[in-house]
Amino acid sequence: MAGTRGFTGRGRSADPRLPPGQHDTGSGWPVLTAEVTPSVDLSRWTMTVDGLVGRLASWTWDELRALPTTTWSGDIHCVTTWSKLGTSFRGVSVDVLLEAAGPGPGAAFVLATSTTGYTTNLPLADLTGGRAWVVWEHEGRPLPVEHGGPVRLLVPHLYFWKSAKWVTRLTVLDRDEPGFWERNGYHDRGDPWLEQRYQGD
Repeated sequence: MAGTRGFTGRGRSADPRLPPGQHDTGSGWPVLTAEVTPSVDLSRWTMTVDGLVGRLASWTWDELRALPTTTWSGDIHCVTTWSKLGTSFRGVSVDVLLEAAGPGPGAAFVLATSTTGYTTNLPLADLTGGRAWVVWEHEGRPLPVEHGGPVRLLVPHLYFWKSAKWVTRLTVLDRDEPGFWERNGYHDRGDPWLEQRYQGD
C-alpha cells in the first residue's frame, strides 16, 4: 500500500535545533502508536540479538539493567512534525548488545521487533558508534508504557518511528528488510535533517 504524504511540516524554524518542517512541542510529549499498548510481564520479558551474529545473545530484565548504562540528552523528532528539545533517556548502548552477539561478516542492517510485532529497519551504521540505545528511563523516571516502557529503542538522530517502542529483538541482517511503516511508504532511513519522511524523499 502506498503511503500518503500526510506530514509536510511548517517551514524552517529559527531554532537551530529544529530540523526543517519541525516545531517545538514544549513540555508535552505526544503519544502516537500503530498498535495497541501492550501489557508486558517483566518476569518473562527478554531482549535478544539474533540473526547474522556469532552467537545469539539474550538478556532478562534484570540482566539488561545490570549492563553498563549511559544517559543521553538531546532532541527527538517525530515524522508528524513535532520535536521535543532537551530531553533525556537512560539505558544501555546498542554497541554493548551487539558486542555480546558479534555481528558476522556482511552484517549491514538490523530489523528491530517489538512485543506487539511492530518492526522497523535500520542500517547497522545508525545503531553503532554511540548513536543508539535501549532505554528504560526518561528524565530520571521509568519510561511510561505509552511511550514504549518498559524498554524502547532510542535512535535520536532519525525520525522517532525508528525508535521502536516495546522493543524486544534486534535481528542483524546482510540485507535491508523494510519494517511496518517502511512497507507502507515511509522512508527506509528517516533522517529528519534531510526530511526523509517518505520513500523517494
